[in-house]
Amino acid sequence: MSTGTGELWGTIARPVDHELVVKKSRFLAHLSPVATVAEADAVVARLRKEHWDARHHCVALVVGAHADQQRSTDDGEPSGTAGIPMLEVLRHRRVTDVVAVVTRYFGGVLLGAGGLVRAYSTAVSEALDRARPVRRAVLTAVHVDVPHADAGRLHGVLRDWCTHHDGTLDDVAYGAVAAFTVLVPPAALDRFDADLAAASSGALTARRGDSRVVDLPA
Repeated sequence: MSTGTGELWGTIARPVDHELVVKKSRFLAHLSPVATVAEADAVVARLRKEHWDARHHCVALVVGAHADQQRSTDDGEPSGTAGIPMLEVLRHRRVTDVVAVVTRYFGGVLLGAGGLVRAYSTAVSEALDRARPVRRAVLTAVHVDVPHADAGRLHGVLRDWCTHHDGTLDDVAYGAVAAFTVLVPPAALDRFDADLAAASSGALTARRGDSRVVDLPA
């Protein structure tokens, strides 16, 4: 679930649930996209309330565009057998802005430390397999002002350009002119300028703006 550039980790589009049964113990894995640690805590609190009769609610979370906040808890399982293995799956799969909660209903059979590590990590890994991935990239905002008479044609040109160059047509504001904002990969900025000049016979130029972290289809 990486961005393909190696720079930013991806995330998931929506919550996902998955159940794993190991020697009669039920491991209910829940993954949810979150923007902050507070949002992650709220997800954990909701699941604790929903599954109040479960023995353990083990947690791993990664938050931040650069995965700069990471936490885990074993919630009563032997130290190192639940939260850390769950977190290692998120790290290995390069996903951020996500909280993983695995709720365990004990089945009466002890699994041992190795069995617990495998169960908790597998529950999260299999849940990720079922999640819809979202990749992320740093794109540069480029602004193009277009006369209204040319706006329809340029809209199509810019949309097609984005389709073929991993860009995004972010916004169109209509005032004295049609003001287009296009999000362009930094490596493609010069190509954008050249293609815009060609499409407008040199009449249009682009103004480069700020850089943004953007979610893109996987």
